[in-house]
Amino acid sequence: MTTQAPRVDHELIDAAADVARTRCRGDNHTIAAAARARDGRIVTAVNAYHFTGGPCAELVVIGAAAAQGAYELDTIVAVGDRDRGVVPPCGRCRQVLFDYFPDIEVIVGDGTGGAIRTVRISELLPVTYVWADHQLDEQQIE
Repeated sequence: MTTQAPRVDHELIDAAADVARTRCRGDNHTIAAAARARDGRIVTAVNAYHFTGGPCAELVVIGAAAAQGAYELDTIVAVGDRDRGVVPPCGRCRQVLFDYFPDIEVIVGDGTGGAIRTVRISELLPVTYVWADHQLDEQQIE
């Protein structure tokens, strides 16, 4: 049995690259992220670098998506400014993405600007801390 690798969402990469090219300015905003919501919408955001450890673009896009009513994200990608291409999420973002969306797919590169592929977040964080008791049952939310 052959398993097919998840397709790469080039529209999502293009959306993040466009934001990186047009909105990232100076040292405060150097990475853009784009996420595809389950309903097909694309939500974009940029990081907010600060010496105290401001949020990465992936974390900002989670908040922006929620503010727009998109609570289920299927795929996410980050792209660096100055044509740096696809950038994999840092460790903190990997953990947060896993906690919020354990089935999310992440578009990553090989670090050389070459091969781009889509992987599940669990592949990027194979032995993770599971913190499931912080989430409310859907019945409690309604």
